[in-house]
Amino acid sequence: MTLQEIPQIQQLTKEEKLQLVGDLWDAIAALPDDLPVSDEEKVLLDKRWKAHSESPQEALTLEDFKKRLAERL
Repeated sequence: MTLQEIPQIQQLTKEEKLQLVGDLWDAIAALPDDLPVSDEEKVLLDKRWKAHSESPQEALTLEDFKKRLAERL
């Protein structure tokens, strides 16, 4: 499914689109067993976790992430 198949999404405000993304993410996260993680993804996640563990100060807070995201929309 693509955005072009749901033209109503194009009419939403930035805030409404962000809310929709959050709602979709919550719906996906509620069913974690439905999304298996491949071996390649596990390796990538391990690398990212190691990088974060070595430099946690490099991570953004949720508030900073949301602010940066909002600035790009």
